[in-house]
Amino acid sequence: MPNFRAAAAISLAITLVLPGCKIIKTPTAEEAAAEASGGFAPDKQVADLWDSKVIPFLQQRAGIFQEVFALSKSDLDAAAARYGHKEKDGTAPWTFAAKVSGTIVKAETKSRAAYLEADVDGDGKGDVRIQIGPVIKGTAIRDSLDFVNFNEFKNQIQWAEFGKAFNTHVYGLTLEKLSREGLEGKKVEALGAYPLPPTGQPALLTPATLTIGG
Repeated sequence: MPNFRAAAAISLAITLVLPGCKIIKTPTAEEAAAEASGGFAPDKQVADLWDSKVIPFLQQRAGIFQEVFALSKSDLDAAAARYGHKEKDGTAPWTFAAKVSGTIVKAETKSRAAYLEADVDGDGKGDVRIQIGPVIKGTAIRDSLDFVNFNEFKNQIQWAEFGKAFNTHVYGLTLEKLSREGLEGKKVEALGAYPLPPTGQPALLTPATLTIGG
């Protein structure tokens, strides 16, 4: 009888505890990383914005590269108002949204900071460089967008990581799959952004979309 009473007591205790139990979901690697960083997940932020806001914005904002580049040289204020963006604070250069359509005259693929040089005016000379990575310099895509700003982030480190996340995203989405052979002489179409280059230097465009073919 004592054993029966003890078993009954234990059973009752379990019954009383069970309704208050919770099943805790094991977090994914991304969720764990976001939790560890206080909820900051730049790769996810960029992925969420890419199709819904980034690509539509660039498509609407971008001008033909030759026109954007020429206007920036003759009337920077007009070019900035029409195609450019930069943070109100700080000394960053203007960043311009542009569409490139031309022929690849040079393909530098041995460097990790690989790029294509495109002739857009038919003279056989390179007019703009298009980054293809895996190392992508700068944060041109982030800097061309008028719907994100530094004040939305905790500090400069988060702002920088957010900028790099755009490069990581486009590399994984498009550039990583790009063949590195036989590129010279092929047609290239790109939509992206570039910072105003120093005088005498070619524009370095970071593509958001890139198509190569006959």
